[in-house]
Amino acid sequence: MAKAAAKPAGAGPFSVFERMVAWRYLRARRKEAVISVIASISFIGIMLGVATLIIVMAVMNGFRAELLTRILGINGHLIVQPVDTPLEDYDAVTARINGVPGVRYAIPLIDGQVLAQGEVGAGTGALVRGVRGQDLAKVPLVANNIKQGSLTGFDDSGGVAIGTRMAENLGLALGDIITLTSPDGDVTPMGTTPRMKGYPIVAIFEVGMSEYDSSIVYMPLPEAQLYFNMENRAQTIEVFVDNPDAVDTLKPRVEEAAQRPVFISDWRQRNETFFSALQVERNVMFMILTLIVLVAALNIISGLVMLVKDKGRDIAILRTMGATRGAIMRIFMMTGAAIGVTGTLAGVVLGIVVCLNVESIRQFFSWITGTVLFNPELYFLSRLPAKMDFGETLSVIIMALVLSFLATLFPAWRAAKLDPVEALRYE
Repeated sequence: MAKAAAKPAGAGPFSVFERMVAWRYLRARRKEAVISVIASISFIGIMLGVATLIIVMAVMNGFRAELLTRILGINGHLIVQPVDTPLEDYDAVTARINGVPGVRYAIPLIDGQVLAQGEVGAGTGALVRGVRGQDLAKVPLVANNIKQGSLTGFDDSGGVAIGTRMAENLGLALGDIITLTSPDGDVTPMGTTPRMKGYPIVAIFEVGMSEYDSSIVYMPLPEAQLYFNMENRAQTIEVFVDNPDAVDTLKPRVEEAAQRPVFISDWRQRNETFFSALQVERNVMFMILTLIVLVAALNIISGLVMLVKDKGRDIAILRTMGATRGAIMRIFMMTGAAIGVTGTLAGVVLGIVVCLNVESIRQFFSWITGTVLFNPELYFLSRLPAKMDFGETLSVIIMALVLSFLATLFPAWRAAKLDPVEALRYE
């Protein structure tokens, strides 16, 4: 039995012939200038929409990651507070908690609000954190970011460590005296008098979060016990764990290791409102910016509809030459999809380039405008962060491609339904 005749090249779906016709319709001609402009606008719209989505989501991810790193780098993941009796056995409790699997380290602390003043009399609110020198050395966000001075011999130094912004705001340098005033002072027959004492600055740190760099004062724990009238006891124990998302499983173990009545709170409870607001803002921004891509997809529809109307005679001739309705539909689908695919790819490239250089771009526009864009005093961070997530970027790409593909369906269907007789009758 003779073999069936080979199928002609270019006769199948998405064949060379169909791709050639689709590419020809994409090329601009003088009389199709309006269609070409609409196609260009669609391409630019999709490119900018995809790029904007990628950039905004990356910056918001960067915000969350940087804030989470700095907040959890300074504050513990679990906060252990005493119940019923003061925490006088903090050394033993801390040692037992340090032995719990999954705990990185535990630190006994004393916290207190004070008024900090420089030598020129300027004052600002501050949070004093009484901590042992050996424990402060375990906090990498502080210990690894000492800009001036040293934490060596911190417990016996009789001085304090402050942030760079506090030093700038109060006009202080290494070795200067910072005066701390606490409302919880000495009790006298005339009432409670504020406690005021000066401390030399032995170290200046910069963690990169302006709120902390301008408000935290680290003081040796023995000195803080004397200053806040808490001799031989600690206020809380902050626990840093290996996996912050697994604090629920560690809570009962830490409570058991304490071997005394304690109340334990975690970082999610203490920052729930803040991180929930970030998540809501992120989701809303994604939905709003998706509208840019949707508008660009609608431009594809209008451009293809005009192209179908302009190419009515060509479609009729193709049909009379044997082109099927499916072939006509695929030609116009490929024409529109080409705009969507190239626009999406260009948007991804543009988005990645901007994300990789976002801080340099910020500095450039700050220099051009002569203003401070992304002021650290308002946004807490000293630089503009951007962290791309592969899953999110992939979802943006898929969303843009799907919208672009859906935009081609109606014009392509309309082209396929065109009656060749009616199209040629009025030519």
